[in-house]
Amino acid sequence: MPIKMEGMEVAERIREKVRQEVSILNSIGIDVGLALLLVGENLSSKQYLSATVKACSKTGITPYEYRFHENVTINELLNAVRAINNDERIHGLLVFFPLPKRINGRKIVNSILPEKDIDGLGSTSIGKFASEESTFQLYSKSDEPTIRSLGFLPCTPFGVIRLLEHYKVEIRGKHAVVIGKSLAVGKPLSLMLLTKEATVTICHRETKNLAEVTRQADILCVAAGKPNLINGDMVKEGAVVVDIGINILDNGKVTGDVDFESVSKKSALITPVPGGIGPVTIAILLENTVKSAKARL
Repeated sequence: MPIKMEGMEVAERIREKVRQEVSILNSIGIDVGLALLLVGENLSSKQYLSATVKACSKTGITPYEYRFHENVTINELLNAVRAINNDERIHGLLVFFPLPKRINGRKIVNSILPEKDIDGLGSTSIGKFASEESTFQLYSKSDEPTIRSLGFLPCTPFGVIRLLEHYKVEIRGKHAVVIGKSLAVGKPLSLMLLTKEATVTICHRETKNLAEVTRQADILCVAAGKPNLINGDMVKEGAVVVDIGINILDNGKVTGDVDFESVSKKSALITPVPGGIGPVTIAILLENTVKSAKARL
């Protein structure tokens, strides 16, 4: 049987440190605030928002919800972001995707002040990371991940790295295959794995003979947004499989991009969905919000 890479232990370790730091900030009169901006009724986004609000309540961070109808205009959203940028109660802003297709998501994200871009998706944050002005290491003297930058790393891919590190997965020298090339997950995750000296292959919807590529992976990371895209025949024996997909089926069941039953018979380690990357992502969001509050000091 493979080892399940559960995210709750890693997330709780991060949250405990967040709780301590929020308490210290509260003692000197600073309340830490996180803005959550949701457009429409996307089920995955609503679940993500609900889980984030719950995590905030457990750590002492105050959530500020900004919910908009599907028909909202881009100017209304930009005005909301400007108001959040100027609100001293708020130290971070998370925009839930997908936005309606008629809304330019990059314009919205890039309007967030870099110091409040706690999901690390603005052009300033991404640019610093891609140009190696923002660097990270996974083993500091205190055995805690460190970020040497005023910006923030994208939370989901950084959560993947931290989960792999927690389970002592050797990245250096391994062949990592990433399925998905989004700016939120695929691209930054590929850069992080490359920084950790893996050989990285990126696959996407135009990749030919996908199974031939995935069977070469020592570490397979799947973020395609397509249920059960990867099955056991597409994975080599002993691979480490990270399922980053979150899909809600018609029956309400939450599933990932990997067929857990068949893939788990061949993999050495595998993340469950839910309960794998999701909790770590949210914990890092809270961690970054506290970092933003501390940086303001």
